Amino acid sequence: QVQLVESGGGLVQAGGSLRLSCAASGFTFSSYNMGWFRQAPGKEREFVALISWNGDNTYYADSAKGRFTISRDNAKNTVYLRVNSLKPEDTAVYYCAVTRSWGTTAQGFHSWGQGTQVTVSS
Repeated sequence: QVQLVESGGGLVQAGGSLRLSCAASGFTFSSYNMGWFRQAPGKEREFVALISWNGDNTYYADSAKGRFTISRDNAKNTVYLRVNSLKPEDTAVYYCAVTRSWGTTAQGFHSWGQGTQVTVSS
């Protein structure tokens, strides 16, 4: 079955950086678009970034533009999210997810990882 395992989160000071990873298995990774979402305490899950199956196309939420970079390595079945210039408001659990569509709503994604916690201190 589909399995997504996120890693790379942690506690970082404001202005710092992290690289989140999502290792995928159980499906043909190179055939699917992949996305990152995040969910802060008491808030709804929100879209962060999307990458096409071949990595040629990306799309970002306004909050991520210029600071976050999504990438993928189809040989390693892994999608990444580089997060720079972190702010306290970026504190959330970050999730990767799988989709055949090109959209930003959570309902369009059919499999999710367990998430990795990112905490940004001021």
